[in-house]
Amino acid sequence: MKNTLVLLFLGCAVLGYAQKKSTKSTVKIKPKAEFVAELLSKMTLDEKLGQLNLPTSGDITTGQANSSGVAKKIEEGKVGGLFNIKSVQKIRDVQQIAVEKSRLKIPLIFGMDVIHGYETTFPIPLGLSCTWDMKLIERSAQIAAQEASADGINWTFSPMVDISRDPRWGRISEGSGEDPYLGSQIAKAMVNGYQQHDLSKNNTILACVKHFALYGAPEAGRDYNTVDMSHIRMFNDYFPPYKAAVDAGVGSVMASFNEVDGIPATGNKWLMTDVLRKQWGFKGFVVTDFTGIPEMIEHGMGDLQDVSALSLNAGVEMDMVGEGFLTTLKKSLDEKKVTIEQINNAVTLILNAKYDLGLFEDPYKYCDSNRAKNEIFTAASRDEARKTATQSLVLLKNQNQVLPLKKSGTIALIGPLADAKNNMSGTWSVATVGDKCISLLAGIQEVAGKSTKVLYAKGSNLDYDEAFETKATMFGKTLNRDNRPKEEMIAEALKVANQADVIVAALGESAEMSGECSSRTNLEIPQAQKDLLNALLKTGKPVILVLFDGRPLVLNDENSTVPAILNVWFAGSEAGYAIADVLFGDVNPSGKLTTTFPRSVGQVPIYYAHKNTGRPLENTEGKFEKFRSNYIDERNDPLFPFGYGLSYTNFEYSNVKISSDKMNASGKVTVSVEVANTGNYDGKETVQLYIRDVIGSVTRPVRELKGFQKITLKKGEKQSVTFDITVEDLKFYNSDLKFVAEPGLFEAFVGGNSNADKKVNFNLVN
Repeated sequence: MKNTLVLLFLGCAVLGYAQKKSTKSTVKIKPKAEFVAELLSKMTLDEKLGQLNLPTSGDITTGQANSSGVAKKIEEGKVGGLFNIKSVQKIRDVQQIAVEKSRLKIPLIFGMDVIHGYETTFPIPLGLSCTWDMKLIERSAQIAAQEASADGINWTFSPMVDISRDPRWGRISEGSGEDPYLGSQIAKAMVNGYQQHDLSKNNTILACVKHFALYGAPEAGRDYNTVDMSHIRMFNDYFPPYKAAVDAGVGSVMASFNEVDGIPATGNKWLMTDVLRKQWGFKGFVVTDFTGIPEMIEHGMGDLQDVSALSLNAGVEMDMVGEGFLTTLKKSLDEKKVTIEQINNAVTLILNAKYDLGLFEDPYKYCDSNRAKNEIFTAASRDEARKTATQSLVLLKNQNQVLPLKKSGTIALIGPLADAKNNMSGTWSVATVGDKCISLLAGIQEVAGKSTKVLYAKGSNLDYDEAFETKATMFGKTLNRDNRPKEEMIAEALKVANQADVIVAALGESAEMSGECSSRTNLEIPQAQKDLLNALLKTGKPVILVLFDGRPLVLNDENSTVPAILNVWFAGSEAGYAIADVLFGDVNPSGKLTTTFPRSVGQVPIYYAHKNTGRPLENTEGKFEKFRSNYIDERNDPLFPFGYGLSYTNFEYSNVKISSDKMNASGKVTVSVEVANTGNYDGKETVQLYIRDVIGSVTRPVRELKGFQKITLKKGEKQSVTFDITVEDLKFYNSDLKFVAEPGLFEAFVGGNSNADKKVNFNLVN
């Protein structure tokens, strides 16, 4: 009788929603465990397997939901959720099928790749990480959740927290760089931004940390490729951001495509059960990546039935697109290759998430058309995106204070990225409306004001190779290739340049030159643009390179010839305004690199927290030494180190002190440093703390980031910055994979990047 009442209640509630007489049930449903258990007891095996199925929306368009191919499966209870569908009306139409026409009226969950904003688009994640501002980063995710939820979406496949130390890999643009400590802080901020510790609110959405695990370290930097590393490196360098997201309460986890220890992550029980659930205590559900289960067939793990059973046994609950769970688990259950307990557990975890989102109380909770009209791409959100974008830009060079520009005279804006508003959002910006983005040309014209004349010429195509440019400008992000001879395009650019006082060259990568399946073996600016830049330099006019990219690039030539370089990543829907704000000095640049910029692709992988060798290079000038660990044709050190970034002002560090030269396991030491703004502008500086464990039971990195503070100093102002160091900051995973801090000598470095040289020592004692 109790179960019958539950179903009767669900039916009545849904009828009320369909008639739009209420927006929320007036009857309080039972506590989660009891409610879900009762619902599970009424489900057939087919309906249970249906909850584990996550197809894409396919052919559903507004007004055609009932006739779509996936609609029949929803009606039969064979779909647990959908992704790649947006808008309140479309989602309401589909949800109505689930809660009116399916037998048990279980609502669907709706997911989307809301990666760095929704329609209001923030900088790509790699750029966002360069703000080093956790409040800004959390706020960006909060605004994304606000907008996505207003458009019917309640689940995002974000944050992507994969550590990457290989800029050849295209998806480095989607992550937060190379460092596990910084990556962990950002993972936590993003989860909190999306979920706000309360999924019952209609403006929060379920987060999904990805890609578990190690996706950012593929061999040869090639997407989807094999990953092979020791467990000690996994736990110390690559796992921490995933764990930080779990500790922050992330609701779901996405499995990665790559293998780990010879077993694809999607079918890896050690990852999904032993580490994720038993060691870290994860309570949510695991979803595969797109067709992750059937792709294990190509890995050589068996047929669809084999790999589907492997995935369920590993601890995966939801099958994205593959439909292996839906079509093969019944047979595997009959053949005792899986158990009903495993299936029931998977269904329970998915129903729990729907309960937490409030979908059983109100299946149309996210289908408020007024919210869709009033909360998406608002002026207030765009203003926040603009301000955030200014903080992400990294000034790499500013010889003779060429920047900031004056709001007077004539500026020549030249380059294929100068008037390319549909590229400003960067990769993985699926909800962005490209025509609403602000190009650099529009931004400079607006910010410069009427006293400044702005001339424009494209100057070159993205690349001489048309086929390459086509691959690099997919998804509607065309640069409108110009088929004139290169000489004619450069001549036009020079004509414009010769009329100007200063040249701004907008060069680099297009939006889709980085991102998924955009791996590169050549990390330089394309030759067509190099030729344009060299021609502009020959004019003798000051040249500022505004560099668009989704990864660290090799910039040796540019660094040696161009007076000023501003790395702008892809700064989002307000990119043009934000870049102009910095170029003209309305905002002083304060971004700091979160990835190392190599001198050569041959140095890759390159990162600051490397281990020493028994034969380290001893000279600091980078000169070659035989029988030392170095290159015969290149220096060891990078062009720009992790944590690097200039300002229009200058910061000086002095008077580094430590409260004690000894610390015990229950105590702490405090490192202090004085930072002074000695330049002519107010500015922000990210003060960074690095620690070296000098002697360990296993080899330790030469230094590791363990703290940072972003401070604001007026010109002439000085501030004391302090860092408390506790035993938790000194812990690492040893050869037994125990998380320990070992007594001994430690060095602490403080400065403005990972080459910080202000040092104090202390000992950890028993």
